[in-house]
Order: sequence, then C-alpha cells, then structure tokens
Amino acid sequence: MTSQPTLTKAGNGPGEPGEPGSGLQAGLKNRHLSMIAIGGVIGAGLFVGSSSGIATAGPGILLSYALVGTLVVFVMRMLGEMSAANPTSGSFSAHADRALGPWAGFSIGWLYWFFWVVVLAVEATAGAKILEGWVPAVPQWGWALIVMVVLTATNLVSVGSYGEFEFWFAGIKVVAIAAFIVVGGLAVFGVLPGVHSDQAGLSNLTGHGGFLPHGPGAVLTGVLLVVFSFMGSEIPTLAAGESEDPQRAVTKATNSIIWRIAVFYLGSVFVVVTLLPWDSRSIVDLGSYVAALDSLGIPNAGEVMNVIVLTSVLSCLNSGLYTASRMAFSLGQRGDAPKAFARTTRRGVPQTAILSSVVFGFVAVFFNYKFPDTVFLFLLNSSGAVALFVWLVICFSQLRLRKIIQAEAPEKLVVRMWLYPYLTWVTAAVIVFVLGYMLTDTEHDGRTTVLLTMLVAAVVVVLAVVKQRVVARRN
Repeated sequence: MTSQPTLTKAGNGPGEPGEPGSGLQAGLKNRHLSMIAIGGVIGAGLFVGSSSGIATAGPGILLSYALVGTLVVFVMRMLGEMSAANPTSGSFSAHADRALGPWAGFSIGWLYWFFWVVVLAVEATAGAKILEGWVPAVPQWGWALIVMVVLTATNLVSVGSYGEFEFWFAGIKVVAIAAFIVVGGLAVFGVLPGVHSDQAGLSNLTGHGGFLPHGPGAVLTGVLLVVFSFMGSEIPTLAAGESEDPQRAVTKATNSIIWRIAVFYLGSVFVVVTLLPWDSRSIVDLGSYVAALDSLGIPNAGEVMNVIVLTSVLSCLNSGLYTASRMAFSLGQRGDAPKAFARTTRRGVPQTAILSSVVFGFVAVFFNYKFPDTVFLFLLNSSGAVALFVWLVICFSQLRLRKIIQAEAPEKLVVRMWLYPYLTWVTAAVIVFVLGYMLTDTEHDGRTTVLLTMLVAAVVVVLAVVKQRVVARRN
C-alpha cells in the first residue's frame, strides 16, 4: 500500500505553527475549497481559446464543449470516488500508485508536474503582455518576473494565503462570467434596455450556413481545440488534502461539476454564438468574448476583458504553482522524488517543492523569450496531451481501486461512479478515440502534440521501471 502524505490540523493558529517537517496543514477553509472548485473550471483558455473553436465548428462548437464537458464530468466522478475514500495531495498520482503500481504513480505524477511548470511560463507570458500594454515602461520579461515572484511568495507563506488569493481571483472570474451570461442573455432575447444589438438572436444558431456549417466532422475538430481548456477541474481533489473536512470537500466538488461546466462553459459560449454570427470577423480579430461585449456597445470592452483575462491568468499561475508543488511533495513522500520535496516548514508549506517548481517555471519562461519556436515549442507540444493521459490513468485506476475499497473499507465509498464498470470503460474508450483522432490532425498540430507527449511519457515510464527495479534489488 502506498504511504500517503502527512496532514496535520492547523489548530494552533497562524501565530503558533507546527514543528518543521510536521507535514501539510489543514489551512484551507470551506469557502476556499468552494471557490477553488468553481473557479477551477474557468481557465484563461475559455476566454482566449474559444474563438478558434467557433471559427472551426461554428455554432456546433456547443456540441464540442458538451462532449468534452460530459467526459470531464465522468472522469471527475471517478476521481471523486477515489479521493473521497482517500484524500491526498497526490490525488490521481497516489491513486495510480496504489491501483496500478509505483511505475504508474511515478509516471503520471511527473508528467502532471511537467505540464504545470510549462503552464507557468505560458500564463506568466500572457499576463506580462497585458501588463506591458498598461505600463510599457516595464519590459515584458520584467512583468513576467514580477508576477512569478509575487505568487511564489504567496504560496510560500501558507496554504491559507494561497486559498485566500485564489478565493478572490476565482470570485472575480465567477462574477465576471455570470454577469456576461446574464447581460448577454437579456440582449439575445431583446429585453436589455439601452442596448442596440441588431445582430443578436437565436437565429444566429442556424443562420450563416446552419448549425454545422463545416459538417459534423468539425465537431470532433472542435473537441481537439477545447479539450485542454478543461484542465484544472481536478485541482479541488489535490487541495482537499489540506482542508478541514477533505471527504466533504471532495464530495461537494464532485457533485457540483455538472452545473459548473453547464453554466460557465456551455452558458457563456451559447451567449457568444447567439450575440454574433459565428463567422463574424470581429470574433477572430478581437476574440470571442471581447467581440460579444463590443457588440453590446459596452465601452472599453477590450480593456474590460483584459482585466478578466489577467485575473484568470493570475489565478491559473497561482493554482499551477500550488498544484505542481503539491504533486512534487507527494512524489517526495512516496520516494519518487528527492526527499527534500516532502519536507515542510513550520506553517506546513513544502518550501523546497515550491521553489523547485518555480525554478523550472522560470527556465521555461526564459526559453519562451529566447527560443520560442524551438525549445519552448517542444516543451509546449510535449506537454499538450498530458490532460488526456491523466484522464486515462484515472479511468484505469478507478477500475482497480473500486474493488480494493469495496474489499477493505466499503463505508468509504461515499461517492460512486455511475454504471460501474461499464461507463468507466466507455469513458476510457472515448479518450483513446480522441487521442487517435488527434493523430490525424495536422492542421492544428494535434499529431505533433500527441507524438511528442507520447515520447516524453515513454521516457518517464522507462525511468519509472528502472527505478522500480533498482529499489527491488536493494530490498
């Protein structure tokens, strides 16, 4: 059985922290977990990446989001089942370790860590571009450095400070997108006073070439373009390990995933494609959400959206650093990473894991500025399909772990995957199909992404097998 990370209660208060190395502390409050769960499905990719999906699939992009959303709901249900029974900061990596073997936990844990340190560079650069536009006196690399340092400091203070920052970041995202849905919805149905949008209406769903202007196949292409914007849905299961009531936190996050995806993804994209014709040039030139706001006559729509995107970027950076460090901490606990990664400060912060993660993030930022079309492009593509690999591992882990939990502690199955094991197998088959379909996609670099990610994954698996054999010989 896999040893799980130590968790201590933060009952001493902020002025009386625990002893050094005493493990993670339960410093996240229920309101933190609730907002992390809600905000976790709203990434910057939703705001900046939906325009290419709309251009590719037209209004049919709604089907693409619905298909991926359904897939995520099933995967999160499986992960919720395992995490409610055994909450841990290692989440699916720790579950894979126990269900499939140490090689699986090692491999998927390091691939996931690799994904997030690359994301740190992507988001830091995106945020720096916005900030440089506001304050050009500071160079773009300077802004990237500033935001990385500030959020690193936040994570180093305590898990509570991470939770507080993420509470407000996620809160702003939630309020902004909820307001967008309400205002846009009223405009679509012609009941918003003071707004003259002659383009808005449900007719945009079927006009301009029909609901599927490029044919049914475009829906699958749309899936490839939107699938990665859902990465982050699993963060609540990692953060739950540092909450006061992990089982309740995981159960709540799992049960609410359906309405969160339905409202924030399908709801907001529905508003975009009904406010404007899908082939409107402004969607490509300005971005889908900016174009939608602009069509309502909202002044400074671009700047309003920049503020929202910047908030999403900072939220993603904050959560990315937290997530990478907790995965590194869990790998250290299980002997799959240097033992220093598993050490914590008096406040229960895995300082070495955080600093190591951010160092690699800085290196990736450097590559993004110096070698954007070579080294960084390789990093980006080779981590691009990790989300699908993580989801596939979750499926196989749940198939095995359900039997183990039922045999050892059936009372811990407070969250259950629907139609087990059939729906789990169907979900895994769909993920494999998506990966296979990506291999046929040369227009959007799908083939390159899958092949490079498989190459990196193969290297990591080989390292895992070698490590396992070395450990076996020593014992």
